[in-house]
Amino acid sequence: MLHPDYPIVTERLLLRPATLADLDEMHAYKSRPDVCRYLPYEPMSREQVAERISGLWARTELTEVGQSLNLCVEEKASGRLLGDVVLFWRNAENRTGEIGYVFSPDAAGHGYATEAATELLRLGFEGLVLHRITAQLDARNTASARVLERLGMRREALHREDMWFKNEWSDTAVYAMLAQEWHNLKTTAGDRVPQRDQADAQLGELQGR
Repeated sequence: MLHPDYPIVTERLLLRPATLADLDEMHAYKSRPDVCRYLPYEPMSREQVAERISGLWARTELTEVGQSLNLCVEEKASGRLLGDVVLFWRNAENRTGEIGYVFSPDAAGHGYATEAATELLRLGFEGLVLHRITAQLDARNTASARVLERLGMRREALHREDMWFKNEWSDTAVYAMLAQEWHNLKTTAGDRVPQRDQADAQLGELQGR
């Protein structure tokens, strides 16, 4: 089980559950066609975002397999909502999970996705004591792929035309990291956030892909 203390604080960010006070800022990017290009849903209405915040995204802990923990990513210095991230608990026996994220293009180019996703890996490997964490994305979403590579995740597979996605066949790229690799990376990096660069532009969500 995972019972985080909120907010989760990183160098520049606060990770916390969404509230209806986040509705306007969250709807601003989740309603954009460019943001939703590689997402498993179309641009969302304000009502749809509000329903998710009050429902699926309201969870604050993981108590059983199959649940997901969705967290807002807030810039510590300004209080601005930058995006949101998700950790899935996939399997208890095999101790597997999955991560995903989506950020506003207005927050691109500062390494925020890398910093927030690093904390998701920490929650998964050190909080849930997972053995393996994966991420899946449309293979055309190269910006998200670069984030995963900077995290130290490796590309394990490319499933060719495995999904009929938004009126065309699409390929799915699969990335993964093992717990031992995470701990090795922490030791090598001195427990620092992986290096940030300008490649966090045009990030798509990995959830459901």
